[in-house]
Amino acid sequence: MDFKHVSVLYNECIEGLNMKENGIYVDGTLGGGGHASGICSFLGQEGMLIGIDRDSDALHAAKNRLEGFRCKKEFIQDNYSNIQEIIEQLGIEGIDGALLDLGVSSFQLDNFERGFSYMQTAPLDMRMNAKDSLTAEEVVNNYTETELTEIIRKYGEERWASRISEFIVKARKQKRIENTAELVDIIKAAIPASARREGPHPAKRTFQAIRIEVNDELGHLERAVEDFCNVLKPGGRLCIITFHSLEDRIVKEYFNKRLNPCTCPKEFPMCTCGAVTDMVKVTGKPIISTKEELEENPRARSAKLRIIEKKR
Repeated sequence: MDFKHVSVLYNECIEGLNMKENGIYVDGTLGGGGHASGICSFLGQEGMLIGIDRDSDALHAAKNRLEGFRCKKEFIQDNYSNIQEIIEQLGIEGIDGALLDLGVSSFQLDNFERGFSYMQTAPLDMRMNAKDSLTAEEVVNNYTETELTEIIRKYGEERWASRISEFIVKARKQKRIENTAELVDIIKAAIPASARREGPHPAKRTFQAIRIEVNDELGHLERAVEDFCNVLKPGGRLCIITFHSLEDRIVKEYFNKRLNPCTCPKEFPMCTCGAVTDMVKVTGKPIISTKEELEENPRARSAKLRIIEKKR
């Protein structure tokens, strides 16, 4: 299957990076190389792209797509949260910009074998890196009812979390839940018919929650935002695209913390801790997709882009 993915907020990201021809830029969620092609097209021979992805299929596709560009390129199979170790291994002291697109790629969603989609029957996998040990099947069949309720409620923001967990545990006592269709049927049975008539697919939130748990997506993001800010050179920018409120909250709160590092109590008339920010705000409200982009790519409807810059 070809690795196809429509890059969200493409122009806004390329413009937001404010690139230099000889700079070093990181695409921490390389995917099929859509955003990276825009970065490479701007870079000269002395410029460098560092492409990181957990998915070996993505890296292979991106290598092929970016082969003809003149800039230097490094492709790394790893998690973007290991950015500090990655650039140290490459002998690089700092980077001029970075992009993180936190959405699941269209390839992963559409490739039924990966088990990300609730629209097709597939093994319960959901691993972004096939070498990782934890799968969706293990989560669904081995987590306690309390643990399932917690992750479905927290990561999926699903109001029927406890009922869904109850139905999952009841079903797996009869037989192990092995594929996406079985899980979808259980979720549909758990959610009252009146609640299923409106809004997104009834399994959407639960599948999102399990995917986040399997890949520890929020944990990696929390660690990465700080580390990416730390490795930026003066004037370097970090662009992050989020797709749901949990991700966006982490990015927004850390950006605000970095921009306002003072730890003094609010009632103090003046700052005595001496903390001074090393960052500059680029975006206040997040950048969202235009009407034209949404018509071409409905999956962009929940995308939000936030940008921060290291002080010069």
